[in-house]
Amino acid sequence: MSTVADADTRKSWPPAVPPEPTYVEDRLNHWAEANPDGEAMTYLGRTWTWAQLHDRVHRVACALRELGVARGDVVGFLDKNHPACVEVSMAAGSIGAANAIVNWRMAGDEIDYVVNDSGAKVLFVGTELMPTVEAIRDRLPNVEKVIRVTPDGAEGDEYEALVASATPCEDGPDVVEDDVCLILYSSGTTGRPKGVMLTHRNMVQHTINAHDGWEFLPGDKSLVAMPLFHVGGSSYVLFGIHDGIPSVMTREPDAGSLAGAILAGANCTFLVPAVLAQVLQAGPDAIKLFSALRSYTYGASPMPPPLLRAAMEAWPTTDFMQVYGLTEVSGVATHLLPEEHRSAAAEGHPERLLSAGRAIPGYELRIVDPGTGADLPTGEAGEIWMRTPQLMKGYLNKPEATAEVITDDGWFRTGDVGHLDADGFLYVSDRLKDMIISGGENIYSPEVERVLSEHPAVLEVAIVGVPDDRWGESVKAFVAVREGASVAPEELIDYARERLAHYKCPKSVEIVPALPRNPTGKVLKRELRAPYWEGRERQV
Repeated sequence: MSTVADADTRKSWPPAVPPEPTYVEDRLNHWAEANPDGEAMTYLGRTWTWAQLHDRVHRVACALRELGVARGDVVGFLDKNHPACVEVSMAAGSIGAANAIVNWRMAGDEIDYVVNDSGAKVLFVGTELMPTVEAIRDRLPNVEKVIRVTPDGAEGDEYEALVASATPCEDGPDVVEDDVCLILYSSGTTGRPKGVMLTHRNMVQHTINAHDGWEFLPGDKSLVAMPLFHVGGSSYVLFGIHDGIPSVMTREPDAGSLAGAILAGANCTFLVPAVLAQVLQAGPDAIKLFSALRSYTYGASPMPPPLLRAAMEAWPTTDFMQVYGLTEVSGVATHLLPEEHRSAAAEGHPERLLSAGRAIPGYELRIVDPGTGADLPTGEAGEIWMRTPQLMKGYLNKPEATAEVITDDGWFRTGDVGHLDADGFLYVSDRLKDMIISGGENIYSPEVERVLSEHPAVLEVAIVGVPDDRWGESVKAFVAVREGASVAPEELIDYARERLAHYKCPKSVEIVPALPRNPTGKVLKRELRAPYWEGRERQV
């Protein structure tokens, strides 16, 4: 199972072509042989070499076995970002088990549900989250042991004691590529979250297929700031490990932590657009500091065009890349590469900056009529379907839900609406459940949001459908304005009407301090819609 460099490869660094991995920990095993003393991971002032990180992972694997964890079992991890989470994921995977990473922002009853649904036998918990777990401990019957993890490895850290007392184990000989190694829970915007089961094959194929645009150069350091409970964190951290370059991990993606990581040499990262907006508003010092980033990949939520233009102007030498994907496909499905960002306007295709780019290698894309399942012609909007070796094994404990989204011939129904242009660029319009139908006309909220976001007073905007006795639904805008600016709702409605067909324009505008977002930066439109649909038959 492990891949080890031969003697000739070890004579030079870096090897020209490292062996292709099969399992998630294979590249870690390789770099521990090829570059044992090289920097692998830095976190809160602590740094581990490739040999040290490899040793820790295999010690944790042995400790899990001693705790009774075997192939097919699940362990859980509940904490803010911590390298221990990556170690547990790799250790569990190496013996055929899976790590279920729990969203630490959840409330106690939500954590209760996720931990029980995952079937975790061992639960690793950050000390900050221990009061929450202690309050629900009697409701976690499957958890045989809780292990405390401190942020800094301080005295009394039960995880560090576990690592120190264990003997490194070899990888499990019976592990296969299709064993589940990671379970990530969906955001649960329409009900209880679903556990997405991702296999070694899924994760390795994602790392290889999505690699274009994420190539690291000598001296680069990867900034890992996205939450590890999100696919954007747990998939992204594997790129640095795959390429054998150092990673700097932050506990949270707050301004101070990001600045510290950049000052520590991190120059490549993946973050949500909301972080960019915060940096640009923070003033010249922050903008200058972030100019040290050689590459900035964004995704998980749409990038407003004015924000993207401002970022590209502020950091002309930074490579910008957009990615679109879903947890169910291990992360990235399409990407708009750096050269495509630069050439969009230069070659007369400024609209491409609004696209999600083109499919990464190993992907098949279709645009399908959601009612009939028939393929739609180029340029026509429909549901985005995709087929890829990155596709999840299924939803944990939910075969019916799995069958609803995966066809018999392996196509995944994303629930997203979009269209492809003649050159294969994908334009994501909306979620099917977010599409507004007013008087029989389909209205895609991002189109309206893009127009309103161009107004100089608008900081951010969300468009939702609200009940309308005449038209079924009408368009409502929630708008947060820029600091020091003001705008009347009527002015925004008039602004939209000058630029859009009237049926697409908001009939009402509500000015709000900020839009509600989940931990990964996605706007919670369900929360915005809910008061208006309360007591009605429609599910929002």
